[in-house]
Amino acid sequence: MKKYFLAFCLLLHGIWALAQAKQSILFTVDKSPTFSEEFIYIFKKNHSGKQDFTEAKVNEYLDLFVNFKLKITEAHNRGYDTTAKFAKELKTYGDELKKPYRAEKDLLDKLTKEAYDHLKQEVKASHILVGLKPEATPDDTLKAFNKISDIEKRISNGEDFEKLARELSEDPSAKYNGGNLGYFTAMQMVYPFEEAAYKTKVGEISPIVHTRFGYHLIKVLDKTNSRGEVEVSHILLRTSKESEAKTKNQIFEIYDQLKNGRSWDDLCKEFSEDSNTKNAGGRLRPFGVGALASVPEFEATSFALQKPGEISDPFQSGIGWHIIRLEKKIPVPPYSEVEASLKKRVARDERLKISEQAAAVKRKIDLGFSENAVNKSKVLASADSSLLKGQWKFKGGDDLKKGSLFSVGNKNFTVGDFINWVEKKQISNKLSPSNYINQLFNSFSDEKINEAEEEKIIRENPDFQHLMTEYREGILLFEIMEKEIWNKASEDSIGQKKFYNENVDKYKAGPRVEARIFSTTDKSFLEEMKKKISKGDTLKAADMKKFKSVQHFRNYEKGESKVIDKINWVPGLQETEMDGTYYLVEVSHLVEAGTKKFTESRAQVISSYQDSLEKSWVASLKKKYPVKVNNKGKNAVMEELLKK
Repeated sequence: MKKYFLAFCLLLHGIWALAQAKQSILFTVDKSPTFSEEFIYIFKKNHSGKQDFTEAKVNEYLDLFVNFKLKITEAHNRGYDTTAKFAKELKTYGDELKKPYRAEKDLLDKLTKEAYDHLKQEVKASHILVGLKPEATPDDTLKAFNKISDIEKRISNGEDFEKLARELSEDPSAKYNGGNLGYFTAMQMVYPFEEAAYKTKVGEISPIVHTRFGYHLIKVLDKTNSRGEVEVSHILLRTSKESEAKTKNQIFEIYDQLKNGRSWDDLCKEFSEDSNTKNAGGRLRPFGVGALASVPEFEATSFALQKPGEISDPFQSGIGWHIIRLEKKIPVPPYSEVEASLKKRVARDERLKISEQAAAVKRKIDLGFSENAVNKSKVLASADSSLLKGQWKFKGGDDLKKGSLFSVGNKNFTVGDFINWVEKKQISNKLSPSNYINQLFNSFSDEKINEAEEEKIIRENPDFQHLMTEYREGILLFEIMEKEIWNKASEDSIGQKKFYNENVDKYKAGPRVEARIFSTTDKSFLEEMKKKISKGDTLKAADMKKFKSVQHFRNYEKGESKVIDKINWVPGLQETEMDGTYYLVEVSHLVEAGTKKFTESRAQVISSYQDSLEKSWVASLKKKYPVKVNNKGKNAVMEELLKK
């Protein structure tokens, strides 16, 4: 019993220690606190081995972390976190980080998989269309919706779908085909239409579907496994009313010659009137069901052929007479083979934009977004031409400014909040005032929705805040280090030479060889170039381009190059080979041990110069921003990180 009580006490102590560590300040930089929780999280993330969890390692890392926070403080004070570049970069990272925490973790992956699933099935459907232009007025939209609703009621009351399609559909082809679209598969119809067709059962009619063409009712007639793609060659004779009989006789004569053994390619070259393919045996690119909907006879005949080499009987389409030869049938490949190419198609397709818009609407609902439509319309109506010059000032009353514009969750944003935001963000542009103010409103509301979403994710997933802090401070660190250290060190040639002269004893080298190295996978070419160099000929630019790589004359030490280490260190031309690549090394002369020249050691000088600049800079930051370590917080950190 005593043993269990002791274990329970140790457990409570551990929980208390962790709670204390999380709550306590570890250190301050210019009175701004860094909490123990952040340090513990970062330390554990960057250290995995037991050998790293020692007091010495923790102290060493704490010093580095203090220096890091000094740099971040300086970046904040310089306003690096207020630039448009910073905001854009952080938003990009933030959007990626939020994906795992959203309901739609990766929309592109989801849509790609859906498109593949659709590709495995063909749908035969009819539709009735009531057209509507994208820029239609609300009145026109209502009229169109009422019309399609009336048709839907008539169908539900037993009227024939095909008959109504011929009479009322605004798709011109419906008068002739009763709305029948034949078979189709993924990526051949606009996305909302495709999605509805695949969701509707055979024999049933979809709910009203809205696309960029208008409103549709879809009747699904059949669904079948995909036949994949087919690759065919064809001989085409174009026809007209005057030449119809002559063309028909000619195509059958060609067919007879094929049956009697004459070469397909010869007949195609001699007679086919498809100028793009006649000299290539009439071969067409592979195509799937629905891809040649404008010539259904061609598509149907192509898919009806069964064996490669099989030739169709002559047949007529809307563009002329054809004979088709089957080259091959291509089944739908496994998802792993088409994922990359299909993802690119999906990314360009309207389905991604439509789905993103739907996800954005759902996100608004989930976050409790609510607009005050009256106040919104008033403030948007106040935009005038001064907005296009970036000089707009709100001229409405204070009462409107105090009024609610929208709320997100439990936060309310007033018209005044939006006005202040616009006056800071507005820039000269060529949009109309109404379009620009709407664009600004959407940007403002998106910003507040993103903030609310981030707060929600942080509440539910504390690690997300650590990740965002890491990325935020990582961007700032890169920006300030680039300007304060890296660019200075790499561009300051005078400072580099001065640093080299002050530390010349650090740039010693053993015996070296001055050489240049040529590499190629063609041994005979290497021998040819070796003869040229031996004769004292200058290699031409064309010769140099044929090499896999050329490294120009420089000094090499032992261990610096595997190729150099393999050759004899004597002046002249030498060959060696490694991993299927042939090397020609031209050694100019040997270099005695001694001090490296500045040009030789420049990369090393720049690296050391950067370190020197950084040390001096950090020392100046410590004078500028007081650092205070809280011993209580440090002890709690040690207890948490060193516990066994």
